[in-house]
Amino acid sequence: MREPTIARNYAETLLELAQRAGDLRGWGEMIDSVGNAMDTDRRLRMFLESPRLSAGQKNDIIQRAYGATLPRNFVRFLQALVSHRRQMLIPIIAHAYHDLVDEVEGRVHASVTVAREPDDSDRDVVTTQLKRALGKDVVPHFHVNASILGGVVVRVGDTVLDGSVRRRLATLKARMLGAR
Repeated sequence: MREPTIARNYAETLLELAQRAGDLRGWGEMIDSVGNAMDTDRRLRMFLESPRLSAGQKNDIIQRAYGATLPRNFVRFLQALVSHRRQMLIPIIAHAYHDLVDEVEGRVHASVTVAREPDDSDRDVVTTQLKRALGKDVVPHFHVNASILGGVVVRVGDTVLDGSVRRRLATLKARMLGAR
């Protein structure tokens, strides 16, 4: 199996544990915290990567570090990752976990490209229209690209909705050249 597939399997387990605990956001913050610590703290990363320490030794240290502050099942989840030598996937698991939470909560993320920086009313209009079109809550991520000239280009997963002036001009040009 590839790492993203393995990470998604662990993220599904984490989601199940979070649902049982009734705290999807809290568990997301916890896995993010551990993942971010791995990215920023060189000593933690070296500790987790070290072949000199056994999984049991690492799990003992994890228990002492997190046992009193994090939920028992979350600590056991981290220990299971260490026991199966998957601890380096924690940042990828965190990302997959948030994708699963979005699915459960009926939310999608949309990349919205516009020609100029949108004001608040433009953002609200785009968000409302996308919510109506997709039938889900939409979290738009706005990007500015003047080369589209105007309009909007929206990407949701593999779907691209291109309402840019640039595309419309290209279509008009193709029609005019094809009419000859």
